[in-house]
Amino acid sequence: MIVRDRPSGLKLFLLLRGSVLPMILPTLIVNIVIATLVTLSHGDLFKLKITLTTIPFTLIGLPIAIFLGFRNNAAYDRFWEGRKLWGEIALRCRNLSRQCQSLIDFPHPAQASEGLTDTRVRMIFRAIAFSHVLRDLLRRQDRSEEIQTLLLAAEWQHMQGYPNKPDFLMHQMGMDLGACVKEGRIDPCLAAAIDATLSALTAAAASCERIRNTPIPFSYTLLLHRTAYLYCFLLPFGLVDSIGFMTPFVVAIVAYTFFGLDALGDEIEEPFGLATNDLPLDAICRAIDIDLRASLRDEHLPSPLMPVNYCLT
Repeated sequence: MIVRDRPSGLKLFLLLRGSVLPMILPTLIVNIVIATLVTLSHGDLFKLKITLTTIPFTLIGLPIAIFLGFRNNAAYDRFWEGRKLWGEIALRCRNLSRQCQSLIDFPHPAQASEGLTDTRVRMIFRAIAFSHVLRDLLRRQDRSEEIQTLLLAAEWQHMQGYPNKPDFLMHQMGMDLGACVKEGRIDPCLAAAIDATLSALTAAAASCERIRNTPIPFSYTLLLHRTAYLYCFLLPFGLVDSIGFMTPFVVAIVAYTFFGLDALGDEIEEPFGLATNDLPLDAICRAIDIDLRASLRDEHLPSPLMPVNYCLT
């Protein structure tokens, strides 16, 4: 995710970091070259004059702009829903830490120094691990070595063969909670509150998987791709007779807008990736890690992740 103040003046036109321009630049250059050739030949193609008025482009351009807007709205809805779900995960993890420490009865306060033998510490560390493995699942990567110290050795080994690691950790949470009820460390009515938090974490993870596994229908995207490209590549023939040498400049502006909207929709449609405009899941997981460790009075807190070249991952 790009994190920076809005630039002003000339910087607004020169920035490339976070812009879709590098993604569309090859296509945009081809479009401008074609527009320049059409301008130089005055619309003649092998001595055949191609005559187009601006009317069909006016009729087609408005629907394309509307449909691109609708698609980008749908893509941004997916992006914003993903951000809300990760905000929910952060909230529920903090609630889980508070509930484990205040509702589960032990003769001493929960502290990170007690290690994983303390059920409360084990559950809170497991919540940190949950956020990390969910991030890895959504990004289709494996960085499980980062969480090895957060889990019991046998638990970590068992998790390696499990296809859905976040779901595995939630099962382990449920087993620990059930054991606390059987040992009389928590009243069953109070245990229901913790179980509701675990269910909310599971629901948020499943919703994130839904976003990742259900893209915008390909046929809809393909139709917009084709129409926008045909429109921009034919546009010089409709403008050359009316605006002459200004044709490449106008075509460049229109093509940048249409190709840019198309590329931007493609990028934010999948909000959990590693592109510059995707959600900063590493930073969110680090914030969860810091908050939960601080609640256990851990003396060795990791540092918050900061943007690098204005990009927060």
